[in-house]
Amino acid sequence: MKLRKLRIRAGFTQRQLGDKIPIAHSRIAQFELGKETPPEDVNAKLDTILGADGDLIDLWGHIKRTPIPDWARKFVEYEAKAIAMHKYMAHSVPGLLQTEAYAREVLRQGQPWCTVEEIEENVAARLSRQSLLRKPQPPLLWVVLDESVIRRPVGGPTVMREQLAYVLEAATAPHVEVQVLPFAAGAHSAMGGSLTLLSFENAPDVAYLEAGHSGELVEDRVMVARHSYRYDLVHARALPPEASAALIRRAMEEYETCAAPDLT
Repeated sequence: MKLRKLRIRAGFTQRQLGDKIPIAHSRIAQFELGKETPPEDVNAKLDTILGADGDLIDLWGHIKRTPIPDWARKFVEYEAKAIAMHKYMAHSVPGLLQTEAYAREVLRQGQPWCTVEEIEENVAARLSRQSLLRKPQPPLLWVVLDESVIRRPVGGPTVMREQLAYVLEAATAPHVEVQVLPFAAGAHSAMGGSLTLLSFENAPDVAYLEAGHSGELVEDRVMVARHSYRYDLVHARALPPEASAALIRRAMEEYETCAAPDLT
């Protein structure tokens, strides 16, 4: 999407831009559709020719640092440009707020076929995405955690206590909000899996649905509006931030008790 906008702004057709690289215009089409990532040297030429002022280079680096499956690649491109992210997390803390130990256990359990080296590479890539929240003008990140996320002892009590402490610390930043959807809320509109809504300065919102090892990026405006409505219903039933923080702290105390050695 970014490449297409820059090309149109510069007044080039796909064929004209391909001739300037030079590469086949069909590959320009693949780049714009997000079906192929340009090689580093080609991407650098595109950045110069289109006057992107380093934006394409930054985006390329963000994508290449993140070894992600094809079905999630376009989402990561969108994520890097979002000015606001609203998330309902059904099973785990979002990657942007995960500690290293928690991320390692989530990836180890979720990708049991990977080697130790591959897991470590994926952990590093996931943590590198957190640089988005450290930008001079970071995006708004508003997260609703299902209560199961804070109750499931991923990695054991010590890892969970540290992870929840990290979430609470992150929530003190003005651009991060965290709420918990309690079990007492009962059935709700997002029980099918995790849901992310991304907003941009000069582009329509998109939605991203994720469950296990599959994901779906939704760009159709009618469907995005429906998913936004689902998120709003979940958000309305979640505990306020203060009450959510109190529930998280209680869970931390329970994990601390579980981790304490038995001296009797």
